[in-house]
Amino acid sequence: MRLIKRVLVTLLVLILVLVGVSFILPGKTDVSRSITIDASPEVIFPYVNSMQETEKWSPWLSRDPETKLTYGGPDSGVGNVLNWSSDHPQVGTGSQEITESVENQMVRTALDFGPMGTAIAMFELQPEGSGTKVTWGFESELGMNPMSRWMGLMMDKWVGGDYQRGLDNLKTLVEGQG
Repeated sequence: MRLIKRVLVTLLVLILVLVGVSFILPGKTDVSRSITIDASPEVIFPYVNSMQETEKWSPWLSRDPETKLTYGGPDSGVGNVLNWSSDHPQVGTGSQEITESVENQMVRTALDFGPMGTAIAMFELQPEGSGTKVTWGFESELGMNPMSRWMGLMMDKWVGGDYQRGLDNLKTLVEGQG
């Protein structure tokens, strides 16, 4: 009986420590990756300013070719919306809407993953020599949920590789057109 009591008390203390520590962890997470593409911002911009065009280089659609995609709003720019639905756990269900667009410079989107939360994603295009540095990133508020804050520590590892694959796909697509 003493052993069971010790185990339970130890478990309770461990849980309290993990919850307590979570409140000193960052309340926000951000991930970004960059690549230089041998093309001008004018050539690259249409591929990031339209949810329909992102379909051509998305790192996630290859994981589940059966992903259901629907679009709304204009074909590009502010108000362009993508809704997706997949049974694949690494694709999931959600929506993304372009909320800000500065021609040949920047696109900002609102991501909604339903019960998994929301985030803001962005693309920045900066001329660099004869090419363009493209940065793809996102940030998300983690709130006060202890589990979210612990998961925030792993976001770069979970999403960073996908962002890099997407940028590599975009580079191949854009440079292959030239």
